[in-house]
Amino acid sequence: MKKIKFNRGKVVQICNWFSLPLQFLGVCLLYLVMEAICRHSLYDAVDYMLESRLVFLYNAFLIFVTTTLVYLTRRRIFARTLIMSVWMILGIINGVVLACRVTPFTGPDLKLVTESLRILNKYLSVGMVIVVIILFLLLIAGLVFLALKAPKYKGKMYYRLNIPLVIAAAASFVLVTNLALKERVLSSYFGNIAFAYEDYGFPYCLGTTFFNTGIECPNGYGEELMQEIVRSTQTEEETTISDEPVNIVFLQLESFFDPKTVEFLNLSEDPIPNFRRLMKEYSSGYFRVPSVGAGTANTEFETITGMSLHYFGPGEYPYKTILKEKTCESAAYVLKGLGYSTHAIHNNEANFYSRKSVFASLGFQTFTSEEYMPDISDTTPTDWVKDHILTDEIVKCLDATEGPDYIYTISVQGHGDYPTEPMLEDPQITVSGAQNREKNNYSWEYYVNQLKEMDDFIQELVDTLEDYEEPVVLVMYGDHLPTMGLEAEDVENRYLFQTQYVMWDNMGLKKKDANLAAYQMAAEVMDRIGIHEGTVFTYHQARKGTKNYQVDLEALQYDILYGEQYVYQGQDPFMKTDLKLGVVPITFTGIDEMTGGTYYISGENFTASSKLEINKELVEDTIYISPTLLMVRDVTLEDGDSLTVAQQSNSPTHRVLSRTAAIVYKAPVRETEPSDTQSESDVEEEAPVQ
Repeated sequence: MKKIKFNRGKVVQICNWFSLPLQFLGVCLLYLVMEAICRHSLYDAVDYMLESRLVFLYNAFLIFVTTTLVYLTRRRIFARTLIMSVWMILGIINGVVLACRVTPFTGPDLKLVTESLRILNKYLSVGMVIVVIILFLLLIAGLVFLALKAPKYKGKMYYRLNIPLVIAAAASFVLVTNLALKERVLSSYFGNIAFAYEDYGFPYCLGTTFFNTGIECPNGYGEELMQEIVRSTQTEEETTISDEPVNIVFLQLESFFDPKTVEFLNLSEDPIPNFRRLMKEYSSGYFRVPSVGAGTANTEFETITGMSLHYFGPGEYPYKTILKEKTCESAAYVLKGLGYSTHAIHNNEANFYSRKSVFASLGFQTFTSEEYMPDISDTTPTDWVKDHILTDEIVKCLDATEGPDYIYTISVQGHGDYPTEPMLEDPQITVSGAQNREKNNYSWEYYVNQLKEMDDFIQELVDTLEDYEEPVVLVMYGDHLPTMGLEAEDVENRYLFQTQYVMWDNMGLKKKDANLAAYQMAAEVMDRIGIHEGTVFTYHQARKGTKNYQVDLEALQYDILYGEQYVYQGQDPFMKTDLKLGVVPITFTGIDEMTGGTYYISGENFTASSKLEINKELVEDTIYISPTLLMVRDVTLEDGDSLTVAQQSNSPTHRVLSRTAAIVYKAPVRETEPSDTQSESDVEEEAPVQ
């Protein structure tokens, strides 16, 4: 039998002949692996490939277009490996991110990759970080080896053919993208960015969120158009601030809506009787929101600024993009100009959605996050702080000032993910009707019982404000529907982008029911109490429902955030505020040694996040005893040490959010003779440490 000799040269030649189709097949395999990593399941990735074939092929084509660059170099093996490695790394990052949070890896995250590397150890164990570093070094070594040793393409480089080939691939990709959008294979609007990544694929969504941000310049934009829009908002109505101005409180309730509107769901009792009664007694209606299942910060952005997310990039969070760069007109700025004190409250960590920095760009003067709340020990089985804690925090803000207050409160108790295994021992409300046991007894049952507690909190807050000696308007609404995989046909109103709201007050405002968008709510509240200020808010008051309302709103938003600011005569009138964390100051007054290495720290308004700092080094094991007392053990203090009490972030970064004025430790003078009397250390204050 004649032995067949392997002809390596012939194989290489055949591979070169069929280079393009083989490269596309390789890209398809790469993309399947990427989606398996992103979805944490090979089965789900294969199911996605089979069920969404056109979307899968589109994303593979996107990656393929980037690989066509290899035809401009002789080191094609190296170039292919490099490009495919970059895509694989991005897929792995998204998989890791989705294991740690609900929202996937987006374009703005990619722009902050260097900052993310600094906190890598907060998301991965030390062992995993070491593995990642080793794998990365091996990849670099492998790429260097391929760059030096891999075979080069030895054929003739037909640049006159290859360059047009690359350009044609890019041009055809643009045409295919436009066709896919036109035929609704893809979408340019993401109501839920997590669902969008599942529906439209990681490469497309990452690219879209990276390149397509902000608001495009509208047709006809210019000074004349903007002056015309401003003139159209001018009415004879003037702001009339009474002798007793009205406090304005917004309460944004996490994933709060009426589960009775879900047609397949059967509940043993109504989980929101208080909210339902308030809807009948006070102004109420449907509340249109920009997202489904996630996107709290975007509902927040619309309600605070009066701007619509519809005109921004798909899945964009302005908190992560434009508001990192500049200020923005908001209800807080407008009301601050009328003598209001402006406060934000959130029973979650301060850095979530970058609120700690963003709220200063929205005109808030104080921000009370969970790190500044005295007792956050009452949590849900999934470790979210319960909402009843917010009643005291709202009253604190009202009591902290002499004049009127604007308070924007963000709840967290109803937050997902919802368990698919039993977590409630004796649920007050039972559920049936969902498609399987996990959804019935676990996810929906858990969710509606959290709603019941949130509804009890609503009544507690209303009862408290009912007796408050100053006039108050309280607006309550859900930020979006919960992450339950609901379809439009599952709910009574056949629309997923809305919840409900109630506008309660303690001064007898006339009931006026209306369906409103989140970006219209602040203007509506101001109108009800006689405030007609702010470019965006007076626009809604004067133009809502008129011709070109949405078109001119887009132009107005563009001018304010990205244009020449003609509506402000070319000058940004809003200065970033000096945001104070916590509405009441945390003070550090002294330190007393009890026994060897054990000290009591005294002061005011301490919380569980308060930590002793010795020469800027945190004592992680600081024990919270009460708002006036902390304790540390096994600590050695030396004469001249600089001591502060710092508020440590509850986020994975564990950064210091703020710190008190410093105290210089003065060691007590020890008696030469044994003594039964415990000496008390003397202290002296330094200038405050920023």
